[in-house]
Amino acid sequence: MVLLLRSQEIRKQGAEIDALRMGMDWTADDLDKMQIIIANTYGNGHPGSFHLDKYVSTLKNELKKIDVMGSRMTTSDICDGIAQGHDGMNYSLVSREMIANMVEIQAMAAPYDGIALFSSCDKSVPAHLMSILRLNLPAIHIPGGSMAPGPAGLTLEMIGTYSADLKRGEITEEEFKQYQYSACPSCGACQFMGTASTMQLMSEALGLALPGAALIPSTSPALEIMTKEAGHYLVDLVKKGIKPSDIVTRKSFENAIMIHAAIGGSTNALLHIPAIAHEFGIEIELDQFDEIHRKIPFIANIKTSGKYPTHYFWYAGGLPAVMKELKDYLHLDQMTVTGKTLAENLEELDKFSYLDYMKSEAPKNLPNDVIYPASSPINDEGSLAVLKGNLAPMGAVVKHSAVDPQMHQFKGRIKAYDTEEEALDAVLSGDIVSGDAVIIRYEGPKGSGMPEMFYTSEAIASDEVLNTSTALITDGRYSGATRGPAIGHVSPEAVDGGPIALVEDGDLIEIDIPGRKLNIIGLNGEEKSAAEIDKVLAVRKEKWKKPKFKFNSGTLGLYVRHAVPAAKGAYIGMD
Repeated sequence: MVLLLRSQEIRKQGAEIDALRMGMDWTADDLDKMQIIIANTYGNGHPGSFHLDKYVSTLKNELKKIDVMGSRMTTSDICDGIAQGHDGMNYSLVSREMIANMVEIQAMAAPYDGIALFSSCDKSVPAHLMSILRLNLPAIHIPGGSMAPGPAGLTLEMIGTYSADLKRGEITEEEFKQYQYSACPSCGACQFMGTASTMQLMSEALGLALPGAALIPSTSPALEIMTKEAGHYLVDLVKKGIKPSDIVTRKSFENAIMIHAAIGGSTNALLHIPAIAHEFGIEIELDQFDEIHRKIPFIANIKTSGKYPTHYFWYAGGLPAVMKELKDYLHLDQMTVTGKTLAENLEELDKFSYLDYMKSEAPKNLPNDVIYPASSPINDEGSLAVLKGNLAPMGAVVKHSAVDPQMHQFKGRIKAYDTEEEALDAVLSGDIVSGDAVIIRYEGPKGSGMPEMFYTSEAIASDEVLNTSTALITDGRYSGATRGPAIGHVSPEAVDGGPIALVEDGDLIEIDIPGRKLNIIGLNGEEKSAAEIDKVLAVRKEKWKKPKFKFNSGTLGLYVRHAVPAAKGAYIGMD
């Protein structure tokens, strides 16, 4: 049977298509060829995307060798690190929606047979995974790799700690500048298990990237070789008519959550995985994360929950090594972009030539405790917990692997702030003391676009006293680099009148990570029964006034009016 390409079907319907193609770098002979859209987030905005144009050209040239036309389409992304500390962070999460939308528009407005997607970072990778499922064209994701660590293992998330140290007068401006100028020595995703690294691994776990493709050091030739091989696999997917709907299932998402547990993944994945699954009509509940994390051992000794930068993770075997350790848990029968199952890929890793660099380039002093055996893990449970209670009826999220064990059970008095800026000032000025539970509210999806609370969390985590004696709770979210007693994604959020909007200074709160509980246990400094608390909260709710939208035009105006709760994925809903 002769394959009738989608591009050729559509070409028959539009008389101007061929004419317009000829106005570019196409010849008449090219018009009959397979057509691939190469979506990418290349731009000069940050190192996670700065290098991607090189690999887009690599893929385009490789496709040309086999008589396939590649058309590059760029929708650049932003960097959460550069957006930190100012109102630019409000645009971070909504950028995921906009990138996915633009990929959809670019892919659907012209005749293409398949799509390759290059991305490295926090919002671009989940955006591309959303668009892959939304489009359901033969597709492959090509991760942009990982940044090299700085001197003495310096990684970017440490700059937040040093910034807090500087503000407290514990280091000099000159010392701080030395750290700043040497933390990012190359392109690629940040060097710790933050959201960018996590989501690259989620792409591979879902079967949408090649084995071992996630977190290749951006300085390695392996990245270019992987890109070329990915092109050939994509062409094969088009020829065989294999679409994402033939690859991704609910079990694929269960695999991704298991991997998330094992690697100590970012809490932001609990926004992204449900949003990606939603594109296929698969609903992922927060409880599923908690259920799976309780069963899966935590084995990746990678910052921020562990010791080493991601550079070491790939050289220690990358995700294939983790999958081999989890073989008794994973659904290894799930299909991947190779046209084979996870099990088959793991048996045939020697077929992927770029993986040879794991051994040939590995540091001579590569530690042997980067990836632990599942039989003797770092922790018997995954890195994350979902907490529920009268403060968070729909749920809240904590990365307990990065929390001091002393803080796994905590009772404290609330100090509530309606913006992160106010809370950060309170921490740095010394207004926050042992026993305080800092609440930051009106920072959820509908409140402010759900920015990260990274600087406040880092200010607490970098303080030896506060880190083991205070808690931070928000309806906003945290950086994937976050460590310390930080609980986020509280749902319902404050702007919807959730309980987090009703608490007052002096109210008492209890955190119980082992018991998965987050409860208001007292009012005005006195412990009360659950019934008494419910009664007072009801009275406060009657007096509460829904605030006006912070944004009334543009992208954020659209987002804050239509975002679903964080517990559902914080995507733009259709209702």
